[in-house]
Amino acid sequence: MNIFDRTGKMAIGSRLRMLTTTITDDASKIYALYDIEFSPKWFPVFYVLGQDGQKTITAIADEIGHSQPSVTKIVKEMTAAELIIQLNSSDKRANLVDLSEKGTELYDKLKVQLLDVEAAVETLIAEARHNLWEALAEWEYLLAQKPLLRRVIDERKLRESRDVSIVEYESKYQSAFKSLNEEWISQYFEMEEADYKALDNPEAYILNKGGKIFIALYKGEPLGVCALIKMNDDDYDFEMAKMAVSPQAQGKNIGWLLGNVIIEAARKMGGNKLYLESNTLLKPAINLYHKLGFKKIVGRNTPYARCNIQMELLLND
Repeated sequence: MNIFDRTGKMAIGSRLRMLTTTITDDASKIYALYDIEFSPKWFPVFYVLGQDGQKTITAIADEIGHSQPSVTKIVKEMTAAELIIQLNSSDKRANLVDLSEKGTELYDKLKVQLLDVEAAVETLIAEARHNLWEALAEWEYLLAQKPLLRRVIDERKLRESRDVSIVEYESKYQSAFKSLNEEWISQYFEMEEADYKALDNPEAYILNKGGKIFIALYKGEPLGVCALIKMNDDDYDFEMAKMAVSPQAQGKNIGWLLGNVIIEAARKMGGNKLYLESNTLLKPAINLYHKLGFKKIVGRNTPYARCNIQMELLLND
């Protein structure tokens, strides 16, 4: 049984390595067919020097998309094979190289082989249902925009977020509401009088004044909290406050889920503008607020010494 039929797409790296090995093995035999002593891994460096002439190792690395140490190693091997010569440079820090006389002769000899290889690849493309060459270019572009690691992280967040449920506050969650907030506030700042008012008596300070509190349960355990506080002024209807997520639950999209629930609740309660306060030290939180649509504002009074940024969200845009 083909192992890749069993593993599916999770083994894409292994499958690509196997395909690379197959092609590289044939490449070595092709060089031998044309009586050329050459290592396939040298080709990108060799080709660039043959086409463009002398270059620094840094310039070659940039051109072929290899690391500088990798190119340095290849250059040493090709120098030992007498295909490359080291040149003096006005910049003592730059390693300038070029093809040797032997390398230039080999490059001219190689042109005939390259014509045959190009034609062979064209026939392979014509026989295939899918153009691998064009697909590789597309994949390289897509992975440059969003690497596979980032895509896996996002999929993990999505999967784990399916185990998160958002529920409205009940008295049994009071200790979680307080402890989660105390945990993150104490990590970066100091607890303040306004914190104790809201956390010690959320019913009186938040709920009975027309606000709401939401609890994020991950597999039934309260690991995230956030409050929607009713504001009694002419500028804002509600404030999003007291958002806290346990460190053990970070990376599960809990902040994003809580933020969206808060925004939707404010809309349903007739709000037009949602306000929040934060600190720029909390970069992940600030990024989350921007992602939710909040914009920076200035000029409001605040009861919190730790607040150095204020933001708003227009709910009816």
